[in-house]
Amino acid sequence: MDLQKVYVGMSADIIHPGHLNIIHEAAKLGYVVVGVLTDAAIASYKRLPYLNYEQRALIVSNLKGVGEVIPQTTLDYVPNLEKIRPAFVVHGDDWKEGIQKQTRQRVIDCLSAWGGKVVDIPYTQGISSTQLNVKLKEVGTTPDIRLRRLRRLLNAKPIVRVLESHSGLTGLIVENVSVDVNGRRQEFDAMWSSSLTDSTSKGKPDIEAVDLTTRLHDLNDALECTTKPVIFDGDTGGKIEHFVFTVRTLERLGVSAVIIEDKVGLKKNSLLGTDAVQTQDSIEGFCAKIQAGKRAQVTDAFMIIARIESFIAGAGLEDALKRAIAYIGAGADGIMIHSKDKSGEDIKQFCKELRKVHSSIPIVVVPTTFNHITEDELAAWGVNIVIYANHLLRSAYPAMVNTAKSILTNGRSLEANDLCMPIKEILELIPGTR
Repeated sequence: MDLQKVYVGMSADIIHPGHLNIIHEAAKLGYVVVGVLTDAAIASYKRLPYLNYEQRALIVSNLKGVGEVIPQTTLDYVPNLEKIRPAFVVHGDDWKEGIQKQTRQRVIDCLSAWGGKVVDIPYTQGISSTQLNVKLKEVGTTPDIRLRRLRRLLNAKPIVRVLESHSGLTGLIVENVSVDVNGRRQEFDAMWSSSLTDSTSKGKPDIEAVDLTTRLHDLNDALECTTKPVIFDGDTGGKIEHFVFTVRTLERLGVSAVIIEDKVGLKKNSLLGTDAVQTQDSIEGFCAKIQAGKRAQVTDAFMIIARIESFIAGAGLEDALKRAIAYIGAGADGIMIHSKDKSGEDIKQFCKELRKVHSSIPIVVVPTTFNHITEDELAAWGVNIVIYANHLLRSAYPAMVNTAKSILTNGRSLEANDLCMPIKEILELIPGTR
């Protein structure tokens, strides 16, 4: 006689005794089918898992009591349940409350169509996946794991959210800050190492005056205390011969991607537009730089993203599309399109047109001037990565100026208290401070 099917859904990023207990109890009821959540399913409500789907599925398939493993591509159990029509769905009883309560009810309603039942297993005390994840973050990461994480995010999320970091402290902000939006955790996926904020934080102009060695020294401060992937602002990439060494160095450190812009001569910030001399490289010259960089990299995970300055230089949509197609042909792993136009319409038009000829090439935007456009709207245009390129530095400066003015005005620091982080929080911010 065939055993009844029992369905268990889990992310299985960190297997602990609670998971083993659920599988053990499920096996008492029949043939256990485990739906392992895909990266995309997990990333839809919390951070990307440490292990990819194939690794997690392999581990679960080798656990005692598991008969079969299938992918669960959404948080919703219903699509898998309708396929296999299990007699039971087994889950820890923690889903009776909170964000998962609605999911549980959908399972109950679905199972009722063929007389199936939900079996709630008492939560295993003393085990917390959240706390285990905190401990795992404290251990840190490796360059190879960090390097490959950006491509995993692109495969798992409709849009990858990136925030500028120019120090260890700002790196910790990107790493740890999260908010709850409609029951789902929202956080930044990666860090942007900006040449503008690196230069400005040193009181120097954004003209590539800060050399690569200095920038990497500062970046290392963030790498030491974070685990999220890094996209590096490579400016023009410099001479082709120099760019080759830049690629090798960034890849060795575990940086996921470098973005280089198709300009030549003394670098001027793009937001100056045609108010400053903006000279684009020839298509042939920039393609040669991309090709040299791709030949230099060691892994297939590192990304070279071509930044197109056609809108900044006043060359228009046709030139931007022509360049994008050529750069992709030269091996670029993504295209960043930049503009200082406040409407965002030129960016929208570019994305729509590029998607007609390249359906999957990652598109990157920096919506500094068109910041009224939401991430959902950008994703609908075909954008894959949105970079908030300078906001931590821009917000820190006025706060520091106001604190300094308050002290000068009052001859003491009491009135500046509300502008400052409490000393106790400073001591607790960095592990090992106290």
